[in-house]
Amino acid sequence: MAYKIIRIDGKEDKVTSYCFENYSDAYDLLDKIYRDSCCSDADYGEIIYYDIVENN
Repeated sequence: MAYKIIRIDGKEDKVTSYCFENYSDAYDLLDKIYRDSCCSDADYGEIIYYDIVENN
């Protein structure tokens, strides 16, 4: 089974171009992207939201 990351707003970017063999690899990439974000200083209007889905 393969997985991909999609943007909630439906747009495409570098992150959405990757395909992963397992869910954990996709999750690890998102973790790496957001690792340094802190809830107290995050500008939620500027954050891009992603989801991990099966790639059929």
